[in-house]
Amino acid sequence: MVNYTSVTEFLILGFPEFPELQLPLFTLFSILYLMAVLGNLLVICIISADQHLHIPMYFFLANLSALDICSLSSIVPKTLAILLAKDYNISFLGCFLQMYCYTICVATEFALLTAMAYDRYIAICNPLHYLDIMNKRACAVLAAASWIVGILESLPHNIVVSQFPFCDSNVINHFFCEIAAVVKLSCSDTSIIQTMNYTLGSFIVLMPFLLTLTSYVFIISTILKIRSSEGKSKAFSTCSSHLTVILLAYGTMVGVYIHPGTMDTADPKKLPIAMYIVTLPLLNPLIYSLRSREIKVALKKAIMMTH
Repeated sequence: MVNYTSVTEFLILGFPEFPELQLPLFTLFSILYLMAVLGNLLVICIISADQHLHIPMYFFLANLSALDICSLSSIVPKTLAILLAKDYNISFLGCFLQMYCYTICVATEFALLTAMAYDRYIAICNPLHYLDIMNKRACAVLAAASWIVGILESLPHNIVVSQFPFCDSNVINHFFCEIAAVVKLSCSDTSIIQTMNYTLGSFIVLMPFLLTLTSYVFIISTILKIRSSEGKSKAFSTCSSHLTVILLAYGTMVGVYIHPGTMDTADPKKLPIAMYIVTLPLLNPLIYSLRSREIKVALKKAIMMTH
């Protein structure tokens, strides 16, 4: 006989293994959160205000910045409440909303990065028809499709897990309602989730990766055909920021999440996951700001106008 219970709320442990670091972690995450949110808001404002930045690449960047703010705000405020106020409780609905928001953001980010790779492919491999192909309607469709793909791809996971019966414990050994940590609390057969992880994971991560890789194979091939070193440098500089963000996104995802026995790990990689969630949205605007001459110019204009 299994004692099935009707769970109405969960308790999120946070970082109990570091009792002496609760305040330092709160301070660190607060600073990184504020910097990331303000940095991405600044990028959105600059792109919106400057007519010269109303081009496809920066339209997608503004979407990416909005996505990063959503991703951070779905997790970090609750984590800060746990660290500072010991507010461990979260409702059943609140937990699954947080889980759903986070999975949407992850799936949408990879879809957006793929759309940005396609934009760079057209800009470098077919520059004469770039403005005709990447018109406002095409950009709007690609951006909307990225968000819709993220919303739809994340839905099956969350619906299935929300139907699981929970017993014995409602304590989540994590700092947010991470899907693997919640699944561990179920006393039913959870093998369907592992199957879904492999199946949907291929669409969320592998498919965008292959499409992005294909785009960059054509991009690099085209750049290598350019005879002058100056032309090669100029062509590469137009996609270097996006390539850096791609490498960071996929590299950190693989390093933090893709490892054997993710669903069965007793001690989740909470600190690396926390740093992945908080620092990646902070790095995106920094990378584009440091590498993009257009954003630097627009930022200088905005600063001069305030004086």
